Order: sequence, then C-alpha cells, then structure tokens
Amino acid sequence: MRTVAVGACAALLAVAGLTSCEFAPGDPGAADVRFTIDAGAACTTPISPFVYGVNGDGATRARTGATLLRSGGNRMTAYNWETNASNAGSDWLYENDAYLSSSNSPAAAVTPMMDAASTAGAASLVTIPIVDRVAADKDPTAFVHADWSTGSLRLVVDQPNFAATRFKQNKPTKGAPFSLTPDATDGFVYQDEFVNWLKTTRGSSAVLFSLDNEPDLWASTHPEVHGTVSGGLLTGTPVTYAELVQRNTTYAKAIKDVWPQAAVTGVVSYGYNGYVSLQDAPDAGGRDFVTYYLDQMKAAEAANGRRLVDVLDLHYYSEAQGGGQRVAGGDNSAAVAAAREQAPRSLWDPTYTESSWITQWMTAGPMKLIPTLRQKIAEHYAGTNLGFTEWNFGGGNHISGAIATADTLGILGQQRVYLASYWALGADESYAWAAFRAFRDYDGRGSTFGDRTCPSTSSDVGTATAYASTSSADPSRSVIIAVNKATTAKTAGIAMSSTDVANTKAQVFTITAGGGAAVVAQPDLDAVSANAFRYTMPAQSISVIVPRGG
Repeated sequence: MRTVAVGACAALLAVAGLTSCEFAPGDPGAADVRFTIDAGAACTTPISPFVYGVNGDGATRARTGATLLRSGGNRMTAYNWETNASNAGSDWLYENDAYLSSSNSPAAAVTPMMDAASTAGAASLVTIPIVDRVAADKDPTAFVHADWSTGSLRLVVDQPNFAATRFKQNKPTKGAPFSLTPDATDGFVYQDEFVNWLKTTRGSSAVLFSLDNEPDLWASTHPEVHGTVSGGLLTGTPVTYAELVQRNTTYAKAIKDVWPQAAVTGVVSYGYNGYVSLQDAPDAGGRDFVTYYLDQMKAAEAANGRRLVDVLDLHYYSEAQGGGQRVAGGDNSAAVAAAREQAPRSLWDPTYTESSWITQWMTAGPMKLIPTLRQKIAEHYAGTNLGFTEWNFGGGNHISGAIATADTLGILGQQRVYLASYWALGADESYAWAAFRAFRDYDGRGSTFGDRTCPSTSSDVGTATAYASTSSADPSRSVIIAVNKATTAKTAGIAMSSTDVANTKAQVFTITAGGGAAVVAQPDLDAVSANAFRYTMPAQSISVIVPRGG
C-alpha cells in the first residue's frame, strides 16, 4: 500500500507492481467543523456484529435492523422455562402470572424471539435465572402485600409458606438424563436442561446466554426469591460479592458443560454503583466490584481449565442531567435535549464531564467509561469482552434521542464493544429506531454501515462527531455517519483518505426533526474533489454519507 495523489495510482500500479493505492485527501477548505477520516489501510479494527442489538421481538428487529435480540429484564429472574410462569417482583405486586407467555409449552416465552432473530440472520441473547427459586404457577393471587401504615414500605406476608407452594427450586444442573418434555409436576427446574432444550431445538442459531438480570438490585426488585421472612414481613437480602461470584461460576459452568461454544455474559449490573460496590454489598469492603469480579473469573478459569464468562455485561442508563432533569426519560425540553446530545461523550471522552451524581461524587471528573473498563479488563482478566445489554439516553421520540442513539452506536463500534442491546423506555421510540436504521438500513434496501471501523476525528466533538467504516468484503466502500448536535446548520469540512477509489460524488441520507423519524434520501453531493469536500449538516441531524467514484 502506498499513499499517492489522486491520478497517480494507475502509473504506480503499472511501474511498481502495487496491488492497491491509498488516496490522500485534499483540503476541503474553511468549515465550521473538520472531520479527518482515514478510510484506507487503517480500517482494520472489526466492528462486532452484536453491537446493534435491541431488547425486543421480531417486530422491533424489523423496525431497527438489529443484529441481536435479547430476552431479559426483571421478569427473567424468576422465569420458569418449563411452563413460562414468571414473577413480576416489585414491578407489579410481586405476583406470579402468565405475562411472558400464556403457553405451557417449554421455553415459549423465548422461542418466538429466537426464531425471529434466526430468520433475520441475527443472534439471540437468552437470560438464565441463577436465583434459588422460580415461579411455580401463573396464579396472580398475591402472597404478599405492601403496607405503608408506618410511613415506610413493609411487605406483609399473606401466605407464610409461599416459598414452598408458589415457587420451585431452581437448580444449575439436573444430574440425570435431559428431557425435551421436562417434568412440570415436580418441585425443580433445571437450567442445564433448559440450555440443552435450546441447543437441541435451536442449535443452528447464534445464541448467547446471560447470567440473570441486575442481581445488585435483587433485594429491592425480587425479595420474593432473594429475601427472608421474619415476623410476618418479607425483607430483601442484598447480594454479596462472594455469593454472586459463586452463582456466576456455578451456572456458567452448567451452561458450558452443555453448550461449550455459547458465549456467556456475567454480572449484568444495573448501573454505576453496581459496578463500583454491587450496590453497597455487605462485603464490599471498599473493593471495586468489577475489578474483584474479573479477578475471580480469571481464578475460576484456572480452576476449571476453561473460560466460563466471556463478556463483562453491564447496563447503562445515563445519569446526566440538563436543567436539573435526568436525560434518560421523556423530558425533551431544550436544556435536557442539549445535555442528552452530549451525554454519550461520557462513554469515551477524557475531556468531557457531564452533570451527574457520578461525576460529582464518584469520578470527580470525566467518566470515560469504556476506556476505564477496558483498562480493568486488560489488567485483571485479559481477553474478556465488554457488553452493555441495556442502555438508553432517553428521548426516543425526539431528535435529541436519535442523535444520542446514533452517537452511541458509533461509539460502541469505534470503542470495540462486543455486544449491546438498547432497552426502550417509552411507548414511542421512533426516533431511536431511525438512528438504528442509519446504521442498519439507511437506504431502505438493506445497505448498512461497514464492519470495519476507520479512524475519524472531529475538530469540535461538542458540536459534531463523525464515524466512518469500510467493508471487509469491499475495502473501497466507505460509509460516514455525521452527527450535528447544534441547533443550527453546520458546515463540515471532510478530508478522507481511501483505498483504490478517488471519490468524486457522495450519496446522502438524513434524519432531522422535520423528517418524520425517517431516514430520508437527499440529492447526491457532486462537489467532491480529491476525497475532500464540504457538506452542510442540517440542524440537529444525523447524516449518512456514502462517498463513491464518478
């Protein structure tokens, strides 16, 4: 590979015997912000196929072009795969019911999602309960009720023997031959049998397994399966460092014994205080939990002769605020929208400090979350992948939510995150879904962002950011996604090196506030000279730019 001026490649190929050339860019001229992109030989870092995930079903995948569907959330902690009974926990009166599926066929709550993913060529992430009890029935009759008579919440037990009568014992291993028609009349549910059932019936699909959901909150969300009864009151029991490591080790081993090739994700922490102290676990002792967990999983690999947990799995709902309001919600006022559009910078930017309790009390400055986590992985359990199986910055029905979502999707690929799945917070997520389509189907004909990330910089990341890619199948094909956070149009000066192609035109597609939450085709850019051009980004917009030859 040799960098040459446009027009010189053919001569060099003939004289020097080169197989390809890299075209250096010219000068795009004066602009509000400058993007410098190396879409040539430097585009070697793969983008994981699993970062464009969503928590949802086939309909959600169709709206987004998602590459991964996750079956997760609070409902999965006490999920009984044999009958699809589950418990709502604190989300709704701690009741058992048929919310996940009215069917009593095994795994019917997850197989439709898996089938939709498989049909679309996407992967599935299935949650495995690791608590001691799962729901035994779909009877919504309450066995506890909330009492506020003392001025604080107390959970009064109405059925003293509920643990034995309304729940079944959850076991990691069966210790006996598996069956594809599990015994729903006994008192046990076996998770290795669940994994075997999925492997046998859905083994041709790409399947990953997650070790439960937000264990750092079990004491508050699921005291019915992680609590104690005393004096007629149910009290949640906080999970400890040691307990969670033991449960992760035991259940991950059970999964790997049945399906060694399936990736397993662990911790599945709810948020930042979970990363730090497992939500103030009784045995925290000032130890950073993520560091402790990585050390223990490394030790578990040594003890078992194989890796048990493949992905450090965290949840991230932005705590950033604008105008005193948290961005991860439905407030789309100007102050909140502006803060939301900047908030993804906390994932990587060492110069950015959001307004939140995290930066005030925990980091005393920039979070730079992904680089920090990657450093911990490198130091404590190298080779572990990083994932965020729930994330959201709010405003899914607003252009600011689209901007934050697109920015995050670009960051996830650029920062080498292994998997991620967006969790919808509102009934209307149309702008967030449009942002997904910018990466997964920008032209309505299945064209996508590439699978190799290219180095790209912005002269003013507070105003605008750019993400660039090429395709491993066609390194000469580049796709740029430019995000304008400003409330006014901004001119971007784009200087882009490329391989084998002297780009002279570019296709353009945009998402704007007035675009109806859609990716809209725009006229081609014709004034592309020597891989350098200026492009006027609409106010608060996402632009997909596809350079090409004449």
